[in-house]
Amino acid sequence: MGKKRIVSKGSSDSMKKSTGGKKSTKKRISSGVLHVQATYNNTIVTLTDNKGNKVASSSSGSLGFRGAKKGTPFAAAKIGEVLSERAEQMGMQEVAVIIRGVGSGRESAVRSFVNSGITISSIKDATPVPHNGPKPPKPRRI
Repeated sequence: MGKKRIVSKGSSDSMKKSTGGKKSTKKRISSGVLHVQATYNNTIVTLTDNKGNKVASSSSGSLGFRGAKKGTPFAAAKIGEVLSERAEQMGMQEVAVIIRGVGSGRESAVRSFVNSGITISSIKDATPVPHNGPKPPKPRRI
């Protein structure tokens, strides 16, 4: 029916498997970069170290917001609060902010992140701007 399992008498602590769940952050990072991508429909915030390796990230959809509520400033503020807690656990003290996009959650995500006491060294707006845009459609032939 299956493999036989042999259980030896002794300390059961050494035989227990670690349960799934949240991984404890053991990295100690003093400074990092906060990337905020704010679209009309969603806000995604990613926390990286200075080399660009992702340390933590969150979005309004992952916090349970659905539909049109994902793009609101309130949802973005909640994302900032969640990531600021994770940054404090890692010992982060200084952050450079890079913002992309034109959504309504741009400012509120950064404000709520700063309220935890982490200092901001610089804020950079890296919103992609088209130089010419797509080719316009051909004129209609009737």
